[in-house]
Amino acid sequence: MSEPVKNTLLFAVVAGLILLTGFTQSWNTAILILNMGLISAIMAIGVNLQWGFAGLFNVGVMGFVALGGLAVVLVSTPPTPGAWVAGGYGIVLSLLLGAATVVAAVLVATKMPKGRMQTLTIIAVLLVGFFVYRAVFDPNVAAIEAIDPAIAGNIGGLNLPVLLAWPAGGLLAAGAAWLIGKTALGLRSDYLAIATLGIAEIIIAVMKNEDWLARGVKNVYGIPRPSPVVGYEVDLQQDPAFLARADWFGLDPITASTLSVKLGYSLLFMIVLLVLLWMAQMALKSPWGRMMRAIRDNEVAAEAMGKDVTRRHLQIFVLGSAVCGIAGAMMTTLDGQLTPSAYQPLRFTFLVWVMVIVGGSGNNFGAVLGAFLIWFLWVQVEPIGLWLMSLITSGMPDGSWLKAHLIDSAAHMRLFTMGLILLIVLRFSPRGLIPEK
Repeated sequence: MSEPVKNTLLFAVVAGLILLTGFTQSWNTAILILNMGLISAIMAIGVNLQWGFAGLFNVGVMGFVALGGLAVVLVSTPPTPGAWVAGGYGIVLSLLLGAATVVAAVLVATKMPKGRMQTLTIIAVLLVGFFVYRAVFDPNVAAIEAIDPAIAGNIGGLNLPVLLAWPAGGLLAAGAAWLIGKTALGLRSDYLAIATLGIAEIIIAVMKNEDWLARGVKNVYGIPRPSPVVGYEVDLQQDPAFLARADWFGLDPITASTLSVKLGYSLLFMIVLLVLLWMAQMALKSPWGRMMRAIRDNEVAAEAMGKDVTRRHLQIFVLGSAVCGIAGAMMTTLDGQLTPSAYQPLRFTFLVWVMVIVGGSGNNFGAVLGAFLIWFLWVQVEPIGLWLMSLITSGMPDGSWLKAHLIDSAAHMRLFTMGLILLIVLRFSPRGLIPEK
Protein backbone atom coordinates (compact mmCIF):
# COMPACT_ATOMS: atom_id res chain seq x y z
CA MET A 1 0.00 0.00 0.00
CA SER A 2 1.42 3.38 -0.99
CA GLU A 3 1.98 6.04 1.64
CA PRO A 4 -0.67 8.53 0.36
CA VAL A 5 -3.29 5.78 0.29
CA LYS A 6 -2.38 4.61 3.80
CA ASN A 7 -2.53 8.15 5.18
CA THR A 8 -5.87 8.80 3.49
CA LEU A 9 -7.27 5.59 4.97
CA LEU A 10 -6.09 6.58 8.45
CA PHE A 11 -7.90 9.93 8.23
CA ALA A 12 -10.95 8.15 6.76
CA VAL A 13 -11.04 5.74 9.73
CA VAL A 14 -11.00 8.61 12.22
CA ALA A 15 -13.71 10.44 10.26
CA GLY A 16 -15.74 7.22 10.22
CA LEU A 17 -15.45 6.91 14.01
CA ILE A 18 -16.81 10.43 14.47
CA LEU A 19 -19.67 9.76 12.02
CA LEU A 20 -20.41 6.47 13.80
CA THR A 21 -20.72 8.43 17.05
CA GLY A 22 -23.29 10.67 15.40
CA PHE A 23 -25.38 7.75 14.16
CA THR A 24 -25.16 5.60 17.30
CA GLN A 25 -25.09 8.21 20.09
CA SER A 26 -25.95 11.79 19.10
CA TRP A 27 -24.81 14.38 16.60
CA ASN A 28 -24.24 16.85 19.42
CA THR A 29 -21.60 14.50 20.84
CA ALA A 30 -20.05 13.88 17.43
CA ILE A 31 -19.73 17.58 16.60
CA LEU A 32 -18.34 18.34 20.06
CA ILE A 33 -15.66 15.68 19.46
CA LEU A 34 -14.98 17.26 16.06
CA ASN A 35 -14.63 20.77 17.51
CA MET A 36 -12.32 19.73 20.33
CA GLY A 37 -10.41 17.58 17.85
CA LEU A 38 -9.82 20.64 15.67
CA ILE A 39 -8.58 22.65 18.67
CA SER A 40 -6.40 19.73 19.80
CA ALA A 41 -4.95 19.48 16.29
CA ILE A 42 -3.86 23.13 16.50
CA MET A 43 -2.23 22.47 19.89
CA ALA A 44 -0.50 19.42 18.42
CA ILE A 45 0.87 21.50 15.53
CA GLY A 46 2.29 23.97 18.06
CA VAL A 47 4.00 21.19 20.04
CA ASN A 48 5.17 19.55 16.81
CA LEU A 49 6.84 22.80 15.76
CA GLN A 50 8.83 22.81 18.98
CA TRP A 51 9.59 19.10 19.32
CA GLY A 52 9.31 17.73 15.79
CA PHE A 53 11.15 20.62 14.11
CA ALA A 54 13.63 21.63 16.81
CA GLY A 55 13.70 18.95 19.52
CA LEU A 56 12.58 21.34 22.30
CA PHE A 57 10.94 19.45 25.18
CA ASN A 58 8.24 21.89 26.33
CA VAL A 59 6.07 20.48 29.13
CA GLY A 60 4.39 23.82 29.82
CA VAL A 61 1.85 23.65 27.00
CA MET A 62 -1.13 24.32 29.26
CA GLY A 63 0.42 27.54 30.53
CA PHE A 64 0.40 29.02 27.02
CA VAL A 65 -3.08 27.62 26.35
CA ALA A 66 -4.27 29.34 29.54
CA LEU A 67 -2.75 32.64 28.40
CA GLY A 68 -4.74 32.32 25.17
CA GLY A 69 -7.91 31.91 27.21
CA LEU A 70 -7.00 34.91 29.35
CA ALA A 71 -6.58 37.01 26.20
CA VAL A 72 -10.22 36.35 25.26
CA VAL A 73 -11.36 37.81 28.59
CA LEU A 74 -9.06 40.84 28.33
CA VAL A 75 -9.98 41.59 24.71
CA SER A 76 -13.61 40.58 24.21
CA THR A 77 -15.50 41.04 27.48
CA PRO A 78 -16.95 44.46 28.33
CA PRO A 79 -15.00 46.58 30.83
CA THR A 80 -16.25 46.56 34.41
CA PRO A 81 -17.87 49.97 35.09
CA GLY A 82 -15.63 52.12 37.27
CA ALA A 83 -12.79 49.58 37.43
CA TRP A 84 -10.22 51.64 35.51
CA VAL A 85 -10.95 54.75 37.54
CA ALA A 86 -10.89 52.84 40.82
CA GLY A 87 -7.59 51.05 40.27
CA GLY A 88 -6.87 50.12 36.68
CA TYR A 89 -4.42 52.92 35.99
CA GLY A 90 -2.75 52.30 39.35
CA ILE A 91 -2.19 48.63 38.47
CA VAL A 92 -0.64 49.61 35.14
CA LEU A 93 1.64 52.05 36.98
CA SER A 94 2.65 49.38 39.50
CA LEU A 95 3.46 46.89 36.73
CA LEU A 96 5.62 49.53 35.03
CA LEU A 97 7.38 50.14 38.34
CA GLY A 98 8.01 46.42 38.69
CA ALA A 99 9.46 46.22 35.18
CA ALA A 100 11.61 49.29 35.87
CA THR A 101 12.96 47.57 39.00
CA VAL A 102 14.03 44.53 37.01
CA VAL A 103 15.63 46.72 34.33
CA ALA A 104 17.49 48.72 36.99
CA ALA A 105 18.82 45.53 38.59
CA VAL A 106 20.03 44.28 35.21
CA LEU A 107 21.75 47.60 34.48
CA VAL A 108 23.50 47.50 37.85
CA ALA A 109 24.65 43.93 37.14
CA THR A 110 26.07 44.90 33.75
CA LYS A 111 27.52 48.34 34.49
CA MET A 112 29.04 47.95 37.95
CA PRO A 113 32.24 45.93 38.46
CA LYS A 114 31.68 42.54 40.03
CA GLY A 115 32.11 42.35 43.75
CA ARG A 116 30.41 42.81 47.07
CA MET A 117 29.25 46.35 46.30
CA GLN A 118 27.53 45.18 43.11
CA THR A 119 25.70 42.43 45.00
CA LEU A 120 24.55 44.78 47.75
CA THR A 121 23.37 47.37 45.20
CA ILE A 122 21.33 44.79 43.30
CA ILE A 123 19.72 43.58 46.53
CA ALA A 124 18.92 47.16 47.55
CA VAL A 125 17.39 47.99 44.16
CA LEU A 126 15.22 44.86 44.23
CA LEU A 127 14.04 45.41 47.80
CA VAL A 128 13.18 49.08 47.31
CA GLY A 129 11.49 48.34 43.99
CA PHE A 130 9.46 45.49 45.51
CA PHE A 131 8.11 47.58 48.38
CA VAL A 132 7.27 50.51 46.08
CA TYR A 133 5.55 48.12 43.68
CA ARG A 134 3.45 46.55 46.44
CA ALA A 135 2.60 49.93 47.93
CA VAL A 136 1.04 50.96 44.60
CA PHE A 137 -0.31 47.56 43.52
CA ASP A 138 -2.17 46.32 46.61
CA PRO A 139 -4.61 49.21 47.24
CA ASN A 140 -5.55 49.40 43.57
CA VAL A 141 -6.21 45.67 43.42
CA ALA A 142 -8.40 45.91 46.51
CA ALA A 143 -10.38 48.77 44.95
CA ILE A 144 -11.10 46.77 41.76
CA GLU A 145 -12.00 43.53 43.58
CA ALA A 146 -14.49 45.46 45.75
CA ILE A 147 -16.58 46.45 42.69
CA ASP A 148 -19.64 44.18 42.67
CA PRO A 149 -17.61 41.05 43.58
CA ALA A 150 -20.57 38.67 43.14
CA ILE A 151 -20.66 39.16 39.37
CA ALA A 152 -17.54 41.20 38.59
CA GLY A 153 -14.61 42.14 40.83
CA ASN A 154 -12.25 42.25 37.87
CA ILE A 155 -11.01 44.88 35.47
CA GLY A 156 -12.91 43.51 32.45
CA GLY A 157 -11.86 43.69 28.82
CA LEU A 158 -11.83 45.96 25.78
CA ASN A 159 -15.20 44.78 24.38
CA LEU A 160 -13.66 44.03 20.96
CA PRO A 161 -14.88 41.26 18.59
CA VAL A 162 -13.93 37.83 19.88
CA LEU A 163 -12.24 36.86 16.61
CA LEU A 164 -9.62 39.54 17.36
CA ALA A 165 -8.95 37.78 20.67
CA TRP A 166 -7.64 34.66 18.89
CA PRO A 167 -4.55 36.33 17.38
CA ALA A 168 -4.27 38.36 20.61
CA GLY A 169 -4.05 35.06 22.49
CA GLY A 170 -1.23 34.01 20.20
CA LEU A 171 0.59 37.29 20.79
CA LEU A 172 0.21 37.07 24.58
CA ALA A 173 1.52 33.48 24.60
CA ALA A 174 4.35 34.47 22.25
CA GLY A 175 5.38 37.35 24.53
CA ALA A 176 5.44 35.05 27.56
CA ALA A 177 7.39 32.44 25.55
CA TRP A 178 9.99 35.05 24.58
CA LEU A 179 10.54 36.01 28.23
CA ILE A 180 10.73 32.35 29.25
CA GLY A 181 12.93 31.39 26.34
CA LYS A 182 15.49 34.12 27.03
CA THR A 183 16.22 32.46 30.38
CA ALA A 184 15.30 28.78 29.96
CA LEU A 185 16.41 27.79 26.46
CA GLY A 186 20.03 27.55 27.53
CA LEU A 187 19.08 24.59 29.71
CA ARG A 188 19.51 20.96 28.70
CA SER A 189 16.35 19.21 27.46
CA ASP A 190 15.40 17.56 30.76
CA TYR A 191 15.97 20.79 32.72
CA LEU A 192 14.01 22.72 30.08
CA ALA A 193 11.07 20.35 30.62
CA ILE A 194 11.14 20.93 34.38
CA ALA A 195 11.45 24.71 33.92
CA THR A 196 8.54 24.97 31.46
CA LEU A 197 6.31 22.79 33.65
CA GLY A 198 7.06 24.98 36.66
CA ILE A 199 6.41 28.16 34.69
CA ALA A 200 3.07 26.77 33.46
CA GLU A 201 2.08 26.10 37.06
CA ILE A 202 3.04 29.68 37.97
CA ILE A 203 0.93 31.12 35.12
CA ILE A 204 -2.13 29.11 36.16
CA ALA A 205 -1.59 29.92 39.85
CA VAL A 206 -1.57 33.63 39.00
CA MET A 207 -4.79 33.27 37.01
CA LYS A 208 -6.42 31.44 39.93
CA ASN A 209 -5.39 33.93 42.61
CA GLU A 210 -5.47 37.36 40.93
CA ASP A 211 -9.19 38.05 41.02
CA TRP A 212 -8.77 41.54 39.58
CA LEU A 213 -7.44 40.02 36.34
CA ALA A 214 -10.07 37.40 35.43
CA ARG A 215 -12.07 36.72 38.62
CA GLY A 216 -9.75 33.87 39.68
CA VAL A 217 -11.56 30.66 40.62
CA LYS A 218 -14.91 32.47 40.43
CA ASN A 219 -14.55 32.17 36.63
CA VAL A 220 -15.70 34.49 33.83
CA TYR A 221 -19.00 33.63 32.16
CA GLY A 222 -20.88 34.94 29.15
CA ILE A 223 -17.92 35.39 26.80
CA PRO A 224 -19.26 36.69 23.46
CA ARG A 225 -19.48 34.44 20.43
CA PRO A 226 -17.93 35.18 17.02
CA SER A 227 -21.12 36.50 15.41
CA PRO A 228 -22.47 36.40 12.76
CA VAL A 229 -20.79 33.07 11.89
CA VAL A 230 -21.81 31.62 15.26
CA GLY A 231 -25.11 32.97 16.55
CA TYR A 232 -27.14 32.25 19.64
CA GLU A 233 -29.61 29.39 19.93
CA VAL A 234 -32.40 31.64 21.19
CA ASP A 235 -32.13 33.93 18.15
CA LEU A 236 -32.19 30.97 15.76
CA GLN A 237 -35.26 29.50 17.45
CA GLN A 238 -37.13 32.75 16.76
CA ASP A 239 -36.16 32.89 13.07
CA PRO A 240 -39.00 31.58 10.84
CA ALA A 241 -36.61 30.71 7.97
CA PHE A 242 -34.42 28.66 10.29
CA LEU A 243 -37.44 26.90 11.80
CA ALA A 244 -38.63 25.99 8.30
CA ARG A 245 -35.20 24.47 7.46
CA ALA A 246 -35.17 22.57 10.76
CA ASP A 247 -38.63 21.18 10.03
CA TRP A 248 -37.47 20.10 6.55
CA PHE A 249 -34.62 18.10 8.14
CA GLY A 250 -37.01 16.64 10.70
CA LEU A 251 -35.29 18.28 13.68
CA ASP A 252 -36.89 20.05 16.62
CA PRO A 253 -35.89 23.73 17.02
CA ILE A 254 -33.70 23.17 20.11
CA THR A 255 -31.65 20.36 18.54
CA ALA A 256 -31.39 22.17 15.21
CA SER A 257 -30.21 25.44 16.79
CA THR A 258 -27.63 23.63 18.95
CA LEU A 259 -26.23 21.74 15.95
CA SER A 260 -26.15 24.91 13.86
CA VAL A 261 -24.12 26.80 16.47
CA LYS A 262 -21.65 23.93 16.88
CA LEU A 263 -21.25 23.57 13.12
CA GLY A 264 -20.54 27.30 12.91
CA TYR A 265 -17.69 26.79 15.35
CA SER A 266 -16.53 23.79 13.30
CA LEU A 267 -16.30 25.95 10.18
CA LEU A 268 -14.25 28.64 11.92
CA PHE A 269 -11.95 26.13 13.62
CA MET A 270 -11.42 24.26 10.34
CA ILE A 271 -10.37 27.48 8.58
CA VAL A 272 -7.86 28.30 11.32
CA LEU A 273 -6.48 24.74 11.31
CA LEU A 274 -6.05 24.67 7.53
CA VAL A 275 -4.28 28.05 7.52
CA LEU A 276 -1.89 27.01 10.30
CA LEU A 277 -1.30 23.60 8.71
CA TRP A 278 -0.46 25.23 5.38
CA MET A 279 1.92 27.66 7.07
CA ALA A 280 3.60 24.83 9.02
CA GLN A 281 4.02 22.79 5.83
CA MET A 282 5.53 25.73 3.97
CA ALA A 283 7.90 26.32 6.88
CA LEU A 284 8.87 22.65 6.95
CA LYS A 285 9.80 22.65 3.26
CA SER A 286 11.63 25.98 3.36
CA PRO A 287 15.37 26.50 3.94
CA TRP A 288 14.45 27.67 7.43
CA GLY A 289 12.69 24.36 8.12
CA ARG A 290 15.63 22.34 6.85
CA MET A 291 17.94 24.40 9.04
CA MET A 292 15.74 23.75 12.11
CA ARG A 293 15.83 20.00 11.50
CA ALA A 294 19.59 20.14 11.02
CA ILE A 295 19.91 21.88 14.38
CA ARG A 296 17.59 19.28 15.94
CA ASP A 297 19.65 16.37 14.59
CA ASN A 298 23.10 17.77 15.40
CA GLU A 299 23.45 21.08 17.23
CA VAL A 300 27.25 20.95 17.23
CA ALA A 301 27.49 20.48 13.47
CA ALA A 302 24.90 23.21 12.82
CA GLU A 303 26.76 25.63 15.10
CA ALA A 304 30.00 24.79 13.32
CA MET A 305 28.30 25.82 10.05
CA GLY A 306 27.64 29.27 11.55
CA LYS A 307 24.03 28.83 12.70
CA ASP A 308 22.91 30.68 15.83
CA VAL A 309 21.34 27.71 17.61
CA THR A 310 20.03 29.60 20.65
CA ARG A 311 18.38 32.25 18.50
CA ARG A 312 16.69 29.66 16.28
CA HIS A 313 15.50 27.74 19.33
CA LEU A 314 13.96 30.95 20.66
CA GLN A 315 12.22 31.54 17.31
CA ILE A 316 10.60 28.11 17.20
CA PHE A 317 9.73 28.20 20.90
CA VAL A 318 7.89 31.49 20.43
CA LEU A 319 6.11 30.29 17.26
CA GLY A 320 4.95 27.00 18.80
CA SER A 321 3.75 28.75 21.96
CA ALA A 322 1.84 31.31 19.87
CA VAL A 323 -0.01 28.50 18.09
CA CYS A 324 -0.90 26.95 21.46
CA GLY A 325 -2.13 30.39 22.61
CA ILE A 326 -4.43 30.63 19.59
CA ALA A 327 -5.81 27.18 20.41
CA GLY A 328 -6.40 28.26 24.01
CA ALA A 329 -8.33 31.33 22.87
CA MET A 330 -10.46 29.18 20.59
CA MET A 331 -11.20 26.70 23.37
CA THR A 332 -12.30 29.45 25.77
CA THR A 333 -14.53 30.90 23.05
CA LEU A 334 -16.10 27.49 22.46
CA ASP A 335 -16.75 26.98 26.19
CA GLY A 336 -18.12 30.51 26.60
CA GLN A 337 -16.28 30.85 29.92
CA LEU A 338 -12.80 30.99 31.43
CA THR A 339 -12.21 28.39 34.15
CA PRO A 340 -8.59 28.58 35.40
CA SER A 341 -8.96 25.46 37.57
CA ALA A 342 -9.65 23.41 34.42
CA TYR A 343 -6.09 23.93 33.16
CA GLN A 344 -4.20 20.97 34.56
CA PRO A 345 -0.67 21.20 33.15
CA LEU A 346 0.60 17.68 33.70
CA ARG A 347 -2.58 15.85 32.70
CA PHE A 348 -3.50 17.68 29.50
CA THR A 349 0.07 18.41 28.45
CA PHE A 350 0.60 14.64 28.57
CA LEU A 351 -2.47 14.22 26.34
CA VAL A 352 -1.15 16.64 23.70
CA TRP A 353 2.24 14.92 23.75
CA VAL A 354 0.55 11.55 23.20
CA MET A 355 -1.23 13.06 20.19
CA VAL A 356 2.07 14.18 18.65
CA ILE A 357 3.95 10.93 19.38
CA VAL A 358 1.16 8.62 18.21
CA GLY A 359 0.46 10.67 15.08
CA GLY A 360 4.10 11.10 14.10
CA SER A 361 6.58 13.56 15.54
CA GLY A 362 8.02 15.85 12.87
CA ASN A 363 5.05 15.35 10.52
CA ASN A 364 2.33 18.00 10.65
CA PHE A 365 -0.32 15.71 9.16
CA GLY A 366 0.65 13.05 11.68
CA ALA A 367 0.15 15.52 14.53
CA VAL A 368 -3.33 16.39 13.19
CA LEU A 369 -4.27 12.71 12.82
CA GLY A 370 -3.02 11.91 16.31
CA ALA A 371 -5.03 14.81 17.77
CA PHE A 372 -8.32 13.60 16.30
CA LEU A 373 -7.70 9.95 17.18
CA ILE A 374 -6.55 10.51 20.75
CA TRP A 375 -9.28 13.03 21.54
CA PHE A 376 -11.93 10.66 20.18
CA LEU A 377 -10.60 7.89 22.41
CA TRP A 378 -10.31 10.26 25.40
CA VAL A 379 -14.02 11.05 25.14
CA GLN A 380 -15.33 7.59 24.21
CA VAL A 381 -13.17 5.15 26.16
CA GLU A 382 -14.84 5.74 29.52
CA PRO A 383 -18.45 5.08 28.35
CA ILE A 384 -17.23 2.13 26.27
CA GLY A 385 -15.38 0.81 29.31
CA LEU A 386 -18.49 1.19 31.46
CA TRP A 387 -20.56 -0.70 28.87
CA LEU A 388 -17.89 -3.42 28.66
CA MET A 389 -17.68 -3.82 32.44
CA SER A 390 -21.48 -3.95 32.70
CA LEU A 391 -21.52 -6.67 30.05
CA ILE A 392 -18.79 -8.67 31.81
CA THR A 393 -20.51 -8.42 35.19
CA SER A 394 -24.06 -8.99 33.93
CA GLY A 395 -24.06 -12.54 35.30
CA MET A 396 -22.77 -11.57 38.74
CA PRO A 397 -25.22 -11.11 41.61
CA ASP A 398 -26.16 -7.60 42.68
CA GLY A 399 -24.16 -6.42 45.67
CA SER A 400 -21.09 -8.45 44.68
CA TRP A 401 -17.87 -6.63 45.67
CA LEU A 402 -16.17 -7.80 42.47
CA LYS A 403 -18.99 -6.44 40.31
CA ALA A 404 -18.89 -3.07 42.08
CA HIS A 405 -15.10 -2.94 41.80
CA LEU A 406 -15.08 -3.73 38.06
CA ILE A 407 -17.78 -1.15 37.28
CA ASP A 408 -15.99 1.52 39.34
CA SER A 409 -12.72 0.77 37.52
CA ALA A 410 -14.27 1.98 34.24
CA ALA A 411 -13.50 5.53 35.38
CA HIS A 412 -9.79 4.75 35.02
CA MET A 413 -10.06 3.41 31.46
CA ARG A 414 -9.00 6.72 29.92
CA LEU A 415 -5.50 6.87 31.34
CA PHE A 416 -5.06 3.10 30.96
CA THR A 417 -6.02 3.29 27.28
CA MET A 418 -3.74 6.28 26.59
CA GLY A 419 -0.79 4.43 28.10
CA LEU A 420 -1.63 1.22 26.23
CA ILE A 421 -1.94 3.01 22.88
CA LEU A 422 1.34 4.82 23.47
CA LEU A 423 3.11 1.53 24.25
CA ILE A 424 1.64 -0.24 21.20
CA VAL A 425 2.56 2.57 18.83
CA LEU A 426 6.09 2.87 20.23
CA ARG A 427 6.53 -0.90 19.87
CA PHE A 428 5.17 -1.42 16.35
CA SER A 429 5.47 2.07 14.80
CA PRO A 430 7.99 4.01 16.89
CA ARG A 431 7.97 6.97 14.51
CA GLY A 432 4.18 7.33 14.68
CA LEU A 433 1.27 6.47 12.41
CA ILE A 434 2.42 9.00 9.79
CA PRO A 435 6.19 9.23 10.33
CA GLU A 436 8.41 12.09 9.31
CA LYS A 437 9.96 11.70 5.88
